[in-house]
Amino acid sequence: MLNVAVLISGAGSNLRALLEAAEDPAYPARVIAVGADRDADGLQHATDFGAASFAVPFRAFSSREAWGEELATQLRAWSPDLIVLSGLMRLLPANVVAEFGPNIINTHPAYLPEFPGAHGVRDALAAGASRTGASVIQVDDGVDTGPILAQERVDIEPGDTEGSLHARIKPVERRLLIDVVRRIAAGDLVLT
Repeated sequence: MLNVAVLISGAGSNLRALLEAAEDPAYPARVIAVGADRDADGLQHATDFGAASFAVPFRAFSSREAWGEELATQLRAWSPDLIVLSGLMRLLPANVVAEFGPNIINTHPAYLPEFPGAHGVRDALAAGASRTGASVIQVDDGVDTGPILAQERVDIEPGDTEGSLHARIKPVERRLLIDVVRRIAAGDLVLT
């Protein structure tokens, strides 16, 4: 059984999908802890599914590195096999990536390397793209630059807004995340 810690910043819809998948006894992973960089609404999903949760508020620390040290302390307490960044809107400090890598993955609402960063959906619309997508990547020290583990295209429809496009990307992100975690747990996808 693959033990997974998930880090979030917001509502945690991808987290919830992963928790629901893990309810199936045949699914080879379980979420053992959920962490957030603020008082995120998505922490309620952990409570609903009986997973532990913790918050390491970014603003409570003098630097990203100090925040990362406390985040690493919290993660060490759970000894996860895999860390999933699912809507975590912070770059992990290099020391956290070095300690827990290569076993950190991230979801992103764009077809990387197109539209990296915090506003992938908005950036795709602003660029006038006809298609974008969803990606799951391995985390490295860059901004959405790690190896791509899975991705799928999503068409941009006439009249799409950031909200409507993101609503169509989210289900693809969830499906890709659940599949990537399954493949890692089964040994079909090895993070190096």
